[in-house]
Amino acid sequence: MSGKPEDLKLEADEYRLLREIINKHSGIYFSIDSRAILERKLRERLVAQRFTSFGEYCQFLRSDKGKAELDEAVDLVTVNETYFFREDYQLRCFQSEILPDVARDIGHRGRLSVWSAGCSTGEEVYTIAALIKESGLFTQGEVRIFGSDISRRCVAAARRGVYGPSSFRQTPSELRRRYFVERADGVHVGDELRALCNFGQLNLVNPERAAVVGRVQVIFCRNVLIYFDNASRRRVIEMFYERLLPGGYLMLGHSESLLNVSTAFELVHLREDLVYRKPVTMGGRHTA
Repeated sequence: MSGKPEDLKLEADEYRLLREIINKHSGIYFSIDSRAILERKLRERLVAQRFTSFGEYCQFLRSDKGKAELDEAVDLVTVNETYFFREDYQLRCFQSEILPDVARDIGHRGRLSVWSAGCSTGEEVYTIAALIKESGLFTQGEVRIFGSDISRRCVAAARRGVYGPSSFRQTPSELRRRYFVERADGVHVGDELRALCNFGQLNLVNPERAAVVGRVQVIFCRNVLIYFDNASRRRVIEMFYERLLPGGYLMLGHSESLLNVSTAFELVHLREDLVYRKPVTMGGRHTA
């Protein structure tokens, strides 16, 4: 292509088409005000792939050949801000109230399964693992934590488990010493936590793919659904309901609620937080 990258402009009709493509694929909704942001984030991608306009790029994204590129585009435009021990009041609630409740329910026969949906670069997953270890309620073999994200890049970073200083801005010093190892290239997640955690790429608006998660007692999906449109949000919540065992908990971000989204869950008032729970059905929590 000729010209400079800054000459590539995302016109209004192209932007409408682009955000429709992204929304259909991922559930993520961009308002009219986000046009300049998407133009800036995707312009270099157009240059790298030798497209001469955003219109041409959109047509490629809609084609069968463009599926991998669509994943790349969504990766570039999504927000991945996270750090260890984020929203600590909710984490205290998880450790002090929810984990004991689940432990009582499964006894010595079952296994604790937790899903971090939209886990970004993995800090939340390893945080959950540390809290479970600190609780002392479960042995190593009784715990399975699965982290998923739509971004391949984020999942790769989570699997690597190496972090910089900003990821630890809320981490208690004693837990950092206990579960992490300082090395020349960054702070590494220790083997004790790694053994509990698995990661995979997963698009939350694809309910069939979500079956790989299995059935779980707790789902963390914090500060993810705020980026979705209402229809996609309802679809994801319905899928979460199916993945949760009866009596299982759904942990949303502090600014998120199921108001006007779902009436299937019950709102539970715990000491430090309000959380959603799938109602317990006849025959106990482990029946569908």
